[in-house]
Amino acid sequence: MSMKKVAIAASLALAATLAACATPTPYQPRVTSGSTTGGFSEQRLESDRYRISFAGNSLTSRETVERYLLYRSAELTVQQGYDWFETADHRTDRTARSYIEPDPFARPGFGYGYPYGYWRPSWRYFGGGYGWRTWDPFWGDPFFADRAQIRTVERFEAGAEILLHKGKKPEGDPRAYDAREIMSNLASSIQRPEPK
Repeated sequence: MSMKKVAIAASLALAATLAACATPTPYQPRVTSGSTTGGFSEQRLESDRYRISFAGNSLTSRETVERYLLYRSAELTVQQGYDWFETADHRTDRTARSYIEPDPFARPGFGYGYPYGYWRPSWRYFGGGYGWRTWDPFWGDPFFADRAQIRTVERFEAGAEILLHKGKKPEGDPRAYDAREIMSNLASSIQRPEPK
């Protein structure tokens, strides 16, 4: 079997393994290691004031992160014996990192400097629309940069500071939420972790 076919087979096997393990962050307390990181956390600031956050992994959408934060806010309100909550502050942060994934069909090098020893040829050339680029024999052909894929990985974390209240929710306040109604309406869209 040629080197190219072995590299392709290994890449496909690795991608299939990672795809089988990778899932969006479920609704869970925050986990910092393992295959599905992220989740909710809260900090009590006063007797009726909490700071809550929900962090998703790279497969968790912004909408899911914000929905889980809202659900956790409602759930915590009920657990503490209150009826409704209002948001005093709300934010959603996005973290993005870009990676260059080389073309799996590019010619691989075989060790340091092969076949040129410690010296190897290298050229700079101007690619129209792409600017100056460098080529050397260990990065495939001069058009390798055209075939590389740039992948951006995004992660979202939503946070809110909430105030808990008892009694009937005031009408017309867009920052006020009935905790039991939120839980009832969102329950079917909440994905919990698989039992172990």
